[in-house]
Amino acid sequence: MKKTKDMILEGKLWGGMFTGQDYENAHIAVFGIPYDENVSYRKGAKDGPAAIRETTAPIPPTTEYFEDISALRVADLGDIEGESCKEVFDKAEKLTEELVRAGKFFTMIGGDHSVTIPVLRGIDKAVDENFGVIHIDAHFDLCDSLEGSKVSHGCTERRASELKHVGGSDNLFFIAIRSAELDELEFMKNNPVHVISAAEFDRIGAEQTVEAVKKQLGHLKKIYITVDIDCLDPAYAAGTGTPKFGGLTSRQLLNLLRGLFESLPVIGFDVVEVAPSLDASLSSVYAGQRIITECWGHYYRKIQ
Repeated sequence: MKKTKDMILEGKLWGGMFTGQDYENAHIAVFGIPYDENVSYRKGAKDGPAAIRETTAPIPPTTEYFEDISALRVADLGDIEGESCKEVFDKAEKLTEELVRAGKFFTMIGGDHSVTIPVLRGIDKAVDENFGVIHIDAHFDLCDSLEGSKVSHGCTERRASELKHVGGSDNLFFIAIRSAELDELEFMKNNPVHVISAAEFDRIGAEQTVEAVKKQLGHLKKIYITVDIDCLDPAYAAGTGTPKFGGLTSRQLLNLLRGLFESLPVIGFDVVEVAPSLDASLSSVYAGQRIITECWGHYYRKIQ
């Protein structure tokens, strides 16, 4: 696998849409957080950012709807790294705050799901009003702590609920969930938790799910989407640390994301928990790449 720094130097990234590392004149800023020390099960997600980038050199700058998005300018800011979790999180928080204050649409590539915590903290610092989070995942990630850690990948949305401009769990929406910890069930007894489980999604489909999200979060002016690749059934994305049977199909996820982008003011999104070493076919890597490309297409469609 190539190193991110080398790929950026070569410049052969993102289907020819890569324009360098200066985001000021770019439509989109993308950065990776190759960190997976906060997992509760299998590691490997630290290799996600580089693996996804490597697949983007030969792809055409087009969407599945046969749209040319080659005019998009993508600034790749490289990877956020550090000697400790705190250092990584502090850097990620600072960069995210900077991007949001600049009004820049951005994409983060993880890393385990804990790396969404500093991104949400950065958004929280940058805004002066409430924002919403759409959490697409097999798991709630609402644990107060997991294995003694409050920044575990199982605590992401619990930490989000504590942020000033999220304002509790009422501005969180969960999709594709099919697993819950006892701690999370206890939280749900005393707090509003808005969820479309994987089973319910299969019954009502993407269109009705989007309508439910709009009803709950439609009053907000800023929405962030976090996509854990294990929202997909392992048949579509096996390379992830905590796969769960009974997930979304790739078609369902792509339809869902299009509906969310068309209906809501999305300011950024991430794709996390892609673990290349856990799947020789690299299905999760290619799924992550496609999710990013299609979401960029949805964003480009809105700004034209």
